[in-house]
Amino acid sequence: MKIIIAAGTGFLGKNIEKYFTEKGNQVYILTRNPKRKNEILWDAKTLGEWKNLLGNSDALINLAGKSVDCRYTDKNKKEIYDSRINSTKILQQAVDNCINKPKVWLNASSATIYVHSETHLNREANGIIGDDFSMNICKSWEKEFFKTENEDIRKVALRTSIVLGNNGGAFTKLKLITKLGLGGKQGRGNQNVSWIHINDFCKAVEYIVENKNLSGEINITAPNPLPNEKFMRKLRKEMKIPLGLNAAAWQLEIASILLKTETELLLKSRNIYPEKLMNNGFKFTYPNVETAFKDLV
Repeated sequence: MKIIIAAGTGFLGKNIEKYFTEKGNQVYILTRNPKRKNEILWDAKTLGEWKNLLGNSDALINLAGKSVDCRYTDKNKKEIYDSRINSTKILQQAVDNCINKPKVWLNASSATIYVHSETHLNREANGIIGDDFSMNICKSWEKEFFKTENEDIRKVALRTSIVLGNNGGAFTKLKLITKLGLGGKQGRGNQNVSWIHINDFCKAVEYIVENKNLSGEINITAPNPLPNEKFMRKLRKEMKIPLGLNAAAWQLEIASILLKTETELLLKSRNIYPEKLMNNGFKFTYPNVETAFKDLV
């Protein structure tokens, strides 16, 4: 297959590229800083020579978007919004200009689109979507993505939860604080953690590319979310670290200012179930957090 990954030099992009390349696929990366032969210059805002790659491709995967691991200042909010909307818009323009369009287009989204939920399990069909900065970003992002319909292109919005891997993402930070003895519960500890192993993330992307009946919004998360307190306890157990100091919400507020991030990333309860994947026969290699930790630690 010929696969195009837009903004594919980050944690997720590198793992998807490796996964598909090892299976003999031809993978191209659209990036602001091309360094390798398969990397092509793009600025995520304007048309360029990169648009010629999209023709006759099997899959376009767009992962562009400024990281939300930052303070929500007005400047950062604008960059978070613009980076997602502009990249989606320019890719749509490029797709519209293709004679032979990509067969499937997967666009990043986020499981953060759902409200804080400690009891309601959010499936694609019954998920409760709320109204705050993060949720509105996701809503605008998906609205921009789906507003243009191309009959010959299947579109999928990847509502991805926390991805656990050893070469980037949140898990490396979680392991570090646990090693330092700070791996207790965060806040009340009853906020749910929806997560997915990086290998299952890549498998799910491949499954969606290959299964023509999968389209629209899809939750990319393991089927067993669990409370933060249990999540951290199981991580400490696997790392053989007996104790972990708890962090109250007010302490996290102070720490988030010093670390230039937001407490939402830790305190929001993401209670999500991948119903579309499960109903279409997808098999998780790591359905439970214990198996994921055993592999990653």
